[in-house]
Amino acid sequence: MRQASGTLEIATSGPRLYEFTRDVARWVGEQAISQGLLTIFCRHTSASLLIQENAAPEVKDDIVAFFSRIAPEDRSLYAHDDEGPDDMPAHLKTALTQVSLTVPLVDGRLALGTWQGIYLFEHRRQPHRRSVVLHLLGE
Repeated sequence: MRQASGTLEIATSGPRLYEFTRDVARWVGEQAISQGLLTIFCRHTSASLLIQENAAPEVKDDIVAFFSRIAPEDRSLYAHDDEGPDDMPAHLKTALTQVSLTVPLVDGRLALGTWQGIYLFEHRRQPHRRSVVLHLLGE
């Protein structure tokens, strides 16, 4: 059994889904592991990870709009607003999604479905550099 770990940095410029499937696939290919399990972990409390549709851009737009409705920017709703009106809604959106994904590796490739992509879901309005840790276990 072998292990490999690495980090990807993803630049964001506001709330939306940022696909980074190719970056993950490229990193996995460099590890020379053919069968295993990849864990992807987001090191932030105001951004999250999703595996989602990567063909129709409207899906991404609808997801962002939906989360804006269920966790709106409204200071009257929250006690926590240390970093501005989008701070607490960002934490709620992260709590409702996930910060860790697991993807099987089969024959050296990510075992994603035909229309699946790996996304960082940025919940804040300001630009950020988000750090995502990759850990691959296999042989």
